[in-house]
Amino acid sequence: MITATNATKHFGTLTAVDHVCAEIRNGSVFGLIGSNGAGKSTFLRMLAGILQPDEGNVTIDGAEVYENIPVKERCFFISDEQFFFPNCTPWEMKNYYQTCYERFDEPRFHKLMKGFGLDEHRKIRTFSKGMKKQVSVICGICATTDYLFCDETFDGLDPVVRQTVKSLFAEAVEDRGMTPVIASHNLRELEDICDHVGLLHRGGILFSRDLDEMKLGMFKMQCIFQEQLPADAWGSFDVLRLEQRGSLYTLTARGNREELQRRVAEMNPTFFELLPLTLEEIFISETEVAGYDIKKLLF
Repeated sequence: MITATNATKHFGTLTAVDHVCAEIRNGSVFGLIGSNGAGKSTFLRMLAGILQPDEGNVTIDGAEVYENIPVKERCFFISDEQFFFPNCTPWEMKNYYQTCYERFDEPRFHKLMKGFGLDEHRKIRTFSKGMKKQVSVICGICATTDYLFCDETFDGLDPVVRQTVKSLFAEAVEDRGMTPVIASHNLRELEDICDHVGLLHRGGILFSRDLDEMKLGMFKMQCIFQEQLPADAWGSFDVLRLEQRGSLYTLTARGNREELQRRVAEMNPTFFELLPLTLEEIFISETEVAGYDIKKLLF
């Protein structure tokens, strides 16, 4: 398990990560979201042992990560800014990673390179941004590490490749319990893969929630009424968010599904339906309750 306790990182007068506390369970897919400059990349680099916290600590299974080679051998970091040795090929990078990761899966590397349509012997500097990210992902998967840290990994990938990469992550989680930590500024990128999400803002984590727990007892409803409802019509509901456009009411509320349906039915709507909540809608509701506007935090 990854544990960050009051992890803090300064760059001169800038506090990039500010007393972050977080726990990331083994085998979970943790999404780290936040706007540009929120501290996501710095936090990932501390998790990977690239940066040392100025205050607090970051541990994996109770052991400090920084300058701890046995622990770092269990981690692979995919940077937002791709780095490869000058004039190297994917085949040469594979040879290098084999010296760092004793469990590196060479047959799988060749299979994935072929599957993605990438030439192992072509200079990586001639690849596009998306192709370079594909090489990084393939190396990260084939390193067969326990932890995979991904910084804006889906940015620049076309939709088909993006879904393929997500499938590879899900397969590794299922087959060998890999724990991916994926940083992104886009909630929609994480919605179909993460089971736990943390919101990072101005260097600190505002929320860290299990998605199943967040969705439990939270529903989005749309209702239409023939007549205008009184101002206190929803007073007895635990409403997290309410919008009205003419006779259409859209609200997010907590409660038992059957009970909510019964109580709305008693109000005699001409139209009523329950809709699935998106990850963005869940976070909008949670952050607004806490006094934040997630749209200002992320967009």
